[in-house]
Amino acid sequence: MERPAWAPQGIDISVPSVSRIYDYYLGGSHNFEVDREAARRAMEFMPGLPKIMQANRAFMRRAVNYAADQGVTQFLDIGSGIPTFGNVHEVAYQASSESRVVYVDHDPVAVAHSRAVLDGNPQASVVSADLRKPRQILDSAEVGQLLDLDRPVALLLVAVLHFIEDEDDPFSAVAELRDALAPGSIVILTHASFEGVPVPEEQAGGAVDVYRNIRNPLVMRPREEIARFFEGYEMVEPGLVSMPQWRSDAPAEQEDPYAFSGFAGVGRKA
Repeated sequence: MERPAWAPQGIDISVPSVSRIYDYYLGGSHNFEVDREAARRAMEFMPGLPKIMQANRAFMRRAVNYAADQGVTQFLDIGSGIPTFGNVHEVAYQASSESRVVYVDHDPVAVAHSRAVLDGNPQASVVSADLRKPRQILDSAEVGQLLDLDRPVALLLVAVLHFIEDEDDPFSAVAELRDALAPGSIVILTHASFEGVPVPEEQAGGAVDVYRNIRNPLVMRPREEIARFFEGYEMVEPGLVSMPQWRSDAPAEQEDPYAFSGFAGVGRKA
């Protein structure tokens, strides 16, 4: 297999990557046949997976604009993946030229590609770190240089928490991040769930098995468990809802049924 220029050295490009699979669903070009094969296997069970990812991105953009409307100009995007069109820094800059963005991912492909995209941009940076180790993120040089944690920050946890298993205690990690943020900070979060998926749970489970087989287990949590991630925050209206139901102008009947899979919400720290 030929290694393209954008693939960092030392990466095993014969193993599927969650961030490259996500890139494929979104119509990106930073993926390999091994990623496309895993994505197509998952889509045999849930053909609408790309629609879920598109709904995720659309929600993220609306939520970033909401944060900017609240006067927040600092963004910490954990599990940011491979940059695609309409990324956080692009949306944030349109809202305020003073916006500063730090992307965080533990996938070397996502980090390397983010560095290339952000090269020469003094207002955005990327950290190679893991959500399961919040101090690694908070103490990073990039966060220290770009973000003032004494002022409100928008923390993005979009389509990432469902890749952290219960034994790794994602709730503690999210609480530790929350405690480090100033009052007025905002959390922007989406999470996969069997709730809202327009196919039977057994069928959707086939897609979940594909992720388990590539050693990236997908944890489908019920709504009440996902709500626990917002402890210590005041929910912003309309609360924890499906992605198209969060402040979208598009009529619900025009949305693909798959877009209503899982949950999205925004919270504000008092």
